[in-house]
Amino acid sequence: MRERVKTILMQPRREWEVIAREPSTIGGVYRGYVAPLAAVGPITAMVGQSMIGFGVPGLGRYRVPLGSALVQAVVTYVLSLAAVYVLALVINALAPRFGGQEDPGQAFKLAAYSSTAAWVAGVFALVPALGFLSILGLYSLYLLYLGVPVVMKVPTSRVLPYTVAVMIAAVVIFFVLAAVAGALMPSPAPMPTVPR
Repeated sequence: MRERVKTILMQPRREWEVIAREPSTIGGVYRGYVAPLAAVGPITAMVGQSMIGFGVPGLGRYRVPLGSALVQAVVTYVLSLAAVYVLALVINALAPRFGGQEDPGQAFKLAAYSSTAAWVAGVFALVPALGFLSILGLYSLYLLYLGVPVVMKVPTSRVLPYTVAVMIAAVVIFFVLAAVAGALMPSPAPMPTVPR
């Protein structure tokens, strides 16, 4: 897995060719790649929010209670796993409309491996003050763009509109899942700590 993360981030054009050819199952990609990587953000956010906390100028440091942070991490993780699958369904359904080949397994690989940068960027949640660096996860959009013609066989002239359609769907999926997460998780009251 570590080698795949490195190569998809550093040499994505070459790695998409490898990914497109390799035999794999949705379950195998879930277990061996998606499940561990999707856990990075929720785990680091839980630790960062409950152990390190947020500094508020003049008021001290605030930490989220561990129980609340754990519930948030579990809900976020489960919804992340669901989001990959839903995104794969969208990728697969849109492919023929843009001249690509419908293939659920390939669509899942595209959804999973193109999300790598976003999952790896979740490590910045460990230090809440560095959370803004998670914007580096937008590199996943570029990975998606590079993977579309190789994995889904979309003609070069239709890659950009297809990628944009998938991105719009991903944003909608994100907001729906965020709403679901918000409904499932109570807002935790931060615990003040004494300034040092």
